[in-house]
Amino acid sequence: MALIEAQNLRKSYGSIQAVRGISFQVDRGEVVGFLGPNGAGKSTTMKLLTGHLLPDSGSAKVGGFDVTESPVAAKAHLGYSPEGAPAYGEMTVREFLQFAAELRGLPKPSVKVQNTLSLCRLTEVAQQTIETLSKGYRMRVGFAQAVIHDPEVLILDEPTDGLDPNQKFEVRRLLKEMAARKAVIVSTHILEEIEELCTRVIIIAQGEVRCDESKEKFLQRGSDLNQIFRQLTA
Repeated sequence: MALIEAQNLRKSYGSIQAVRGISFQVDRGEVVGFLGPNGAGKSTTMKLLTGHLLPDSGSAKVGGFDVTESPVAAKAHLGYSPEGAPAYGEMTVREFLQFAAELRGLPKPSVKVQNTLSLCRLTEVAQQTIETLSKGYRMRVGFAQAVIHDPEVLILDEPTDGLDPNQKFEVRRLLKEMAARKAVIVSTHILEEIEELCTRVIIIAQGEVRCDESKEKFLQRGSDLNQIFRQLTA
């Protein structure tokens, strides 16, 4: 069964058509690289998939549940880390993850928090307020809240943006370990990330899917993403 399903999704902002009939699905064990030039509709599509925006038409399902009709059930299967990893800056890392665990109604939330701190290599900054952390650590906190409930689906918007090489390695290592059990969408502009993580690539341009193919086939197109985007949007 597909764990992520987008069916003819459409979304406009006034006269601007941000998403124009996008359809695809992601099965368990797939890590899909979500690519496109700026303004292509990537972030809007991810917000539709996660229920942060309502579509004008079409549908999105997570774990078999429609995110509009059954949002609580769908989001129970979903971990989402938006771009910039927004959080409550005045909270410590531990407090924020405790809040996330309790909000989701997880059993033994303190145990879940401790396990997630260890998993995401955040134990050493657990008592720091989030606003005092480096960008790299803030990104890892955003990733931690997305995985604390061990969801079947992960949707990650630029999850390694701003991380140093060691931190990128850790996030990629975690995703590789989890990938076989989950369906994952990773928005990225880093070719290395596609090579390291992804099994498949979807490119969106002008609100439409312009490419949906295996990583191997995509990498045959070349190493210049901007040139590939130009070719697919010409």
